[in-house]
Amino acid sequence: MTTLYIVLGALAVLVLWVIAAYNGLVRLRNRAQEALSDIDVQLKRRYDLIPNLVESVKGYMAHERGVLENVTKARTAAMQAGGDPLQRDKAESQLSNTLKTLFAVSENYPDLKANANFLDLQRELADTENKIQASRRFYNTMVMDLNTRIQTFPTNFIASSFGFAAQKFFETTNANEREAVKVQF
Repeated sequence: MTTLYIVLGALAVLVLWVIAAYNGLVRLRNRAQEALSDIDVQLKRRYDLIPNLVESVKGYMAHERGVLENVTKARTAAMQAGGDPLQRDKAESQLSNTLKTLFAVSENYPDLKANANFLDLQRELADTENKIQASRRFYNTMVMDLNTRIQTFPTNFIASSFGFAAQKFFETTNANEREAVKVQF
């Protein structure tokens, strides 16, 4: 009779461990999906700010129309990239580069640089870029935690039994962004 209680007790502990491991994997997967959604929220915020920025700049930079058109085209391309958010990096990088060009050209317009609306929008975009980077880092942290749990013993048995798969990290595909910044005086 004692042996039966020991076997039932061990079986109960094993079942509880499987339940806890499964729930932990689900929690990590959901946190990774939430983090990916946070990236989308910040990208949407950036898309919403860009038309306001372009409109505030138009009056000052009438003959810099090409820069404004490039920003608008890059924004449209980034919004339509769709699909896997990790594959949209090229369009997002292009958008970031055109915004940098816009801000560089704006340096030639002292009245524009002093315009409160332009400065507010520029600050908002800078803040949004920082939030996008933070969201990407958080996503990568969640993916690392999930992938570690999926690949380590003994949870790897639970993960493979219930179809949990390793997730991809958010990485830039733009080689220029991987290079160190060169500062010249």
